[in-house]
Amino acid sequence: EPRRIILSTDSPAALKVGTQQLIPKSLAVSTKIKNNPSRHQSFGAAGSSREPLGPDPKRASVPSLSLEAEVEDDGGGTLKRNLRNMSYRVAMKGLCAELEPSSPVPSLKPMSEEGSALPARSPGRNKRTFGRKRVQKRGGSFKDQPRLYQEIRERGLNSVSHESDEDLLEESIPEEPSPPDAAIVVRSYRPAQVTWSQLPEVLEAGILQKISPEERKRQEAMFEIITSEYSYMHSLSILVCHFMRSEELKETMTQTEHHHLFSNISDVLTVSTRQVGAVGVGFFEDLEKRHQENLLIPDISDIVEEHALNHFNPYISYCSNEVYQQRTLQKLLTTNPLFKETLKQIERKPECGGLPMISFLILPMQRVTRLPLLLDTVCQKTKACTAAYGAATRALKAISKLVKNCNEGAHAMERTEQMYTLQKQLEFGKKKPFPLISASRWLLKRGELYLLLSEEVGIFRRGAGRLCYLFLFNDVLIITKKKSEESYTVMNYATLDQITVEKIENTDPPSPPPGKTGSGGTARGPASGHLLRVVMEKDSEGRREEIVLSAETLSDRARWIAALMHREKEKPDTTPKGDLSQVEITHAYLAKQADEISLQQADVVLVLGGEDGWCWGERLRDGERGWFPQSCARQITSRTAVECNVRRMERLRIETDV
Repeated sequence: EPRRIILSTDSPAALKVGTQQLIPKSLAVSTKIKNNPSRHQSFGAAGSSREPLGPDPKRASVPSLSLEAEVEDDGGGTLKRNLRNMSYRVAMKGLCAELEPSSPVPSLKPMSEEGSALPARSPGRNKRTFGRKRVQKRGGSFKDQPRLYQEIRERGLNSVSHESDEDLLEESIPEEPSPPDAAIVVRSYRPAQVTWSQLPEVLEAGILQKISPEERKRQEAMFEIITSEYSYMHSLSILVCHFMRSEELKETMTQTEHHHLFSNISDVLTVSTRQVGAVGVGFFEDLEKRHQENLLIPDISDIVEEHALNHFNPYISYCSNEVYQQRTLQKLLTTNPLFKETLKQIERKPECGGLPMISFLILPMQRVTRLPLLLDTVCQKTKACTAAYGAATRALKAISKLVKNCNEGAHAMERTEQMYTLQKQLEFGKKKPFPLISASRWLLKRGELYLLLSEEVGIFRRGAGRLCYLFLFNDVLIITKKKSEESYTVMNYATLDQITVEKIENTDPPSPPPGKTGSGGTARGPASGHLLRVVMEKDSEGRREEIVLSAETLSDRARWIAALMHREKEKPDTTPKGDLSQVEITHAYLAKQADEISLQQADVVLVLGGEDGWCWGERLRDGERGWFPQSCARQITSRTAVECNVRRMERLRIETDV
């Protein structure tokens, strides 16, 4: 007989550690993981709710479970639903510990194989809504208990491996049958996002029987923009109310730091919903009004175009501030213990869902980059050569132009600030100086490498290698000696058109000097690293100079070679896009170095190369390239999905002139 799993604060296992324990400890994951500093750079909040529905090897091999009695939130100190979901997610990795049964409490029982499929939807008993209670008034069901925007994944993004262009908005794919002797796995019971065809008023009016399947998909695509905007607005309001307006947090930093951290986020929130005293109507209010006036939504493209052209400018200012925002947050976390502790207290609030503040701060960038994909889905589901199709393409162009302006604003601010800073830090000494600041120059990569003379390769002696610090711009390489964190002496430089680079295979590394061993006891001398040869046909003095550089890791060498070959990599790639590997980003990644690329969850990336756990890729939606860790992505294996993504990329770049 299958084991029973007890989910109750009254179970013996829970009572051992206190009445606030939600489930037996062997099933739980500590929510303290949110305080890990790495989470402030790369997060994957509520991963279970963001995973696409459909066949999954880990889930398909086990029967599903359901709750006999739903657990309602109480007003005490128990964890809220979004934190419960995190605990359930750990249980999905498999159970090996024996659990103590307890009869007086609601329990989980294995269902039959038929129960593993998702329940059929019916007008009378549909529980897949945003809230726990069904609201009878028109358009209100998705506003009962809105989910955080970090927890949802719009179906219109269409970047999961099992979805095709045609079944994008169809019903969720049921799980594959499970073997009868499979282990028990707890499935998250958090309700899925409500769809237009599930709305009680739509079902009661019998609209589904009167429209074509194509029109239903179009309605779903438009409705998803409305519901996701509400979740986004809800998350932004938490950022403003609980973080930005917190007097305790404000007292831990200067006024300038507070401005850099939150910028004009209040204005961005006002774009979605009109605040008290504000002029005009918010984006969501216009969308909601259109939905409330018509069960069968005629169109929302005109609303999107109007707001993108005339009201979304606060997004450009906010995205332009991103470089200051990230730097300020990192500085406060590493140098201000009072700020860090106060921030932890706020993040622990139930309203914040146990998520780090950075996951809220990047929401405007996340939302503005998803809107073109959601609008493109509306275009796909609209009949061509119609007035509605023309309106959808105009809205897509308007929102894509906004995204382009946001990206350019962020890049321009970062590049200008970088160049002014480096101009002050570089000391040319006896070398011929040149003006560093230029509108057409930006930093590609910077960092430390060992510098060896060409004839020293393979011969180790004391002092043979010395540390140097390289600044690589899009048109010039500057080799310096680091004096301090804010001072560098220029040793040599050359323009990139005078530089060639090649990697050197060092198959027999020499012995290291005394005391020079790595953590694992392996040699870490400069000549025993991963080598690359750089030839400068004309250096700062017009002479030919050949040097050998040593990187500590394979990925570091690969990234330096890719950056030094920047001009060649800018040339159009002749490889058909459909033949390249594609990955979907499973959680957001914020670039930490100039040659890296920031990615949002659900982005699709073409993989152009990789080395030692890092990938070099091109973001499908806008063509931007950079490095990112392989751990934040998963490969798309479906040929149908790969080809669909390539078609969408080609269409988007033509339609939006990206």
